[in-house]
Amino acid sequence: MTGVPNRGSLPKSIEVEEFFADPEFSGASISPDGTRIAYLAPKYGRTNVWVRGIDEEHEDAVCVTHDSRRGIKTYYWTDDPRWLLYLQDTDGNEDWHLYRVDLDAPDEPAVDLTPMPPGSRVFAAEPLKSVPGSVLAWMNQRPMFIDLFRIDVATGETTLHLEQPEPGDNILVDRDGEAAFHSVLADDGIYEFYAIDPGTGEKRLLRRLGGAEYPVGVPLQVVTPDGKGLLVGAYQDSDDLRLVRIDRETGEETVVAAVDGNSLCTLGLVDPRLPPTLFISQRTGEAIAARFVGDRPRIEVLDPHFAAVYAELAKLSDGVLGTVSSDESEQRWVATFIHDREPGLTWFYDHGTGESRLLFRPYPRLDPADLAPMTAVRFPARDGLPLHAFLTLPVGVEPEELPLVLLVHGGPWAHDSWTYSPPVQFLANRGYAVLQVNFRGSSGYGKRHITSAIGEFAGRMHDDLIDAADWAVAQGYADPDGIGIAGGSYGGYAALVGVTVTPDYFAAAVDYVGISNLANFMRTLPPFTKPALANSWYRYVGDPEDPAQEADMLARSPVTMIDRIRTPLLVAQGANDARVIQEESDNIVTPLRERGVPVEYIVAADEGHGFENPENQIRLFRAIEQHFGEHLGGRHDTAASA
Repeated sequence: MTGVPNRGSLPKSIEVEEFFADPEFSGASISPDGTRIAYLAPKYGRTNVWVRGIDEEHEDAVCVTHDSRRGIKTYYWTDDPRWLLYLQDTDGNEDWHLYRVDLDAPDEPAVDLTPMPPGSRVFAAEPLKSVPGSVLAWMNQRPMFIDLFRIDVATGETTLHLEQPEPGDNILVDRDGEAAFHSVLADDGIYEFYAIDPGTGEKRLLRRLGGAEYPVGVPLQVVTPDGKGLLVGAYQDSDDLRLVRIDRETGEETVVAAVDGNSLCTLGLVDPRLPPTLFISQRTGEAIAARFVGDRPRIEVLDPHFAAVYAELAKLSDGVLGTVSSDESEQRWVATFIHDREPGLTWFYDHGTGESRLLFRPYPRLDPADLAPMTAVRFPARDGLPLHAFLTLPVGVEPEELPLVLLVHGGPWAHDSWTYSPPVQFLANRGYAVLQVNFRGSSGYGKRHITSAIGEFAGRMHDDLIDAADWAVAQGYADPDGIGIAGGSYGGYAALVGVTVTPDYFAAAVDYVGISNLANFMRTLPPFTKPALANSWYRYVGDPEDPAQEADMLARSPVTMIDRIRTPLLVAQGANDARVIQEESDNIVTPLRERGVPVEYIVAADEGHGFENPENQIRLFRAIEQHFGEHLGGRHDTAASA
């Protein structure tokens, strides 16, 4: 166990609740008519939606939702000022339903517009411009098919708008809801894009895009407002992911946005609660800006009017634009900013008058001076592949031979970026150096980087993590005897690989909703995901129905190497996880306990793939604090374990 950092020089110990309680304010947006602001704030012990006038304060706001079971994270304005919509599931099972709120009667219960059997969900919803008062909703009422439905918001009447011909197909519609393009994943793993003739419905092949470099599908697939073009993320002849327009008539490709050495950021496509890849005009429906990956996220402005707005917004924060919304005239704007130590600052800006004012800070009790800067670093893997990472060092101590936590992101086809991260700041506050490496297979760093992970689960993907920690040791930041590993989802799998493939390397580990058996994981995924696995899990890992490939998958699965585990381990799991089922964690914990190996197990009965409710987050990170404090030696509250 490494030595405890000099406590006298560390900043004040910030309570766990300060990091993991729900933000006091978040998710703000302005109404289409520019008269009101909606946002998320706590009520009934959960985040709910509040609405207030553009010039009012929170004291004047009305809480328009009443969920006391699970916080609301996603809501939508409609084109009718009376109605607001939001998504909600049950205890993390991800069976999302679309609910309607009557802003004229906010005390009335919300109405479920999408009553469906278990296993069905709403994937997304957006207004249908050609039919006022209605929205389009993508749902899998047929378990394997994600079909498109039209919902009358006032009455709840639901009509099948467009049926997908095959599982995994995606018919793309224009602003009027008319079929414009057809996206197909062909048998050879290539994505094919067809133009659909508006009169006859006949299809014409426009473009085929390669497979393995698009493990979670070709990004975006957004029809331009005139219906004549399709915006996609494509590599073309570059290693970098670009924003490209495919012409509906000719198939000609035009680069809309590209940054040499940087790829389009697709995180917002993986999780819609993250900052978007594209900023879309409320007035015209055109793309007005695009986000690219970098040491700090990079915004490329595409629209002259937004260029003038963006120039003024950029003066409001030294962070990076996160989300933005406007009224239909695009004069009034609400913008949030990404920052490593001043997260989620939310501003109102009136482009007509030049007025701007701070609406709120999500975490007003956090002092940026007590938080740790996140710094981009880079180094080569042992085979020469360039690796990009983020290093966060505790404030107020010499960055020498510190206990280190290697924090591994999920996906794996996602990436870490410069931002405010509660787990990172919590660990840094407790005296740990935190290293987040975008190992091979991570998105955002080019085609070569992502495809280098094919066949490398528990192989070179793991080597990259070890190489990152070795780099931190060689730089003098980390104590080689005090290295921990933690992660969720794929990151949980990586933590389990860490304590099985390299059982003597880590002093402690945390597996959070992690995969233990690659074959079982793939077999138990929801049915509608299966068509999309061709270029991800099947291509990178294998087919569990092929005996030879299954044998290889099991050889890369921690569940077959449990006898090697001797590292102190903490496992956390949501009982309702639809992606990584509880069996994946049970099958690690039970044999370890039978062998007498130290393992702490947290199961949250009201959570799914990751903990959302603040009391569960707080419980988890108190356990992590004790776990790493005992085995790595960082600062921790010994009284909390009494």
